[in-house]
Amino acid sequence: MKAFVVTKYAKEGAVRAEERPEPTPGRGEVLVHVEAASVNPLDSKLAAGEFKALLPYKPSFVLGHDVAGVVMGVGPGVTGFAPGDRVFARAGDFQIGTFAEQVAVRESDLALVPASLSFEDAASLPLVALTAWQALVEKGQVTAGQKVLIHAGSGGVGTIAIQLAKHLGATVATTTSTANVEWVRELGADVVVDYRTERFEDVLSEYDLVLDPLGPDHLLRSLSVLRPGGLAIGIQGPPDPAFARRIGANPVVRLVMRLLSRKVRKAARRRGVSYSFLLMRADGSQLAEIASLVEEGTIRPVVDRVLPFDETLEALRLVDGGRVKGKVVVTMS
Repeated sequence: MKAFVVTKYAKEGAVRAEERPEPTPGRGEVLVHVEAASVNPLDSKLAAGEFKALLPYKPSFVLGHDVAGVVMGVGPGVTGFAPGDRVFARAGDFQIGTFAEQVAVRESDLALVPASLSFEDAASLPLVALTAWQALVEKGQVTAGQKVLIHAGSGGVGTIAIQLAKHLGATVATTTSTANVEWVRELGADVVVDYRTERFEDVLSEYDLVLDPLGPDHLLRSLSVLRPGGLAIGIQGPPDPAFARRIGANPVVRLVMRLLSRKVRKAARRRGVSYSFLLMRADGSQLAEIASLVEEGTIRPVVDRVLPFDETLEALRLVDGGRVKGKVVVTMS
């Protein structure tokens, strides 16, 4: 089968098309014929080696985290899915490989595609929707009446997080560029800060939670808009000691994570707020709950463009450019 493979860790030229053997589903795994897959910033960062300390893949490996497709077969012990089912997933860590014609996915990572969704729309959701869910519902425990700031509201995570936060009853602020101000309002944002003309910390205050996908420098600025006791969640890092404990990191990695996050944790303590790092995980049961919200019309996928599977490298370049509204999807159709 054709697949897009990370042949070496590198900023450029790491990914190329290759022929790979068709996978065989093991115990608890489901073999999926890939109809569509979406591209995430994580894909290029992984290929560049930026996550080697957290996710030590050994090249060469097939890239791609999000998938929507049709079940071709199941391994021993699988009871929840059968050939012909329309499914989608964020493939679990060390089982990625959705930029291929077929992929084997753990049963526990899969959910049924909502009947109303195309494969392309379904493929756009798993990683970003699970990130939003685990930040706002699981970690942030957002409730009605709270104030939530979601940075980069026109991005993949931002577009879904705005909709989810509104569903939870929060007042939602977001940051975006001038061209997208009215568009993110249509998604549900109550307050929109145009980062080209305003500094968000000059106009926002007393927020309960900040979700930041932009990185440490931006995160430090975000601490100032939180109320005492508020929480900042970073999905671009830096990893913190709590995360190191959760993944069972060795002592050296724990020390590195402690040092990397020391500045932001110290700044947070001074302000009486908290910082938490989130590296989302695959979870089929959470994805099924998200699918229910999609069926209800509470959350809608946001797809910037769809490209043929053969143009996966171009799709990666588009996402790396950082000017995408929502997601870029590649399709076998």
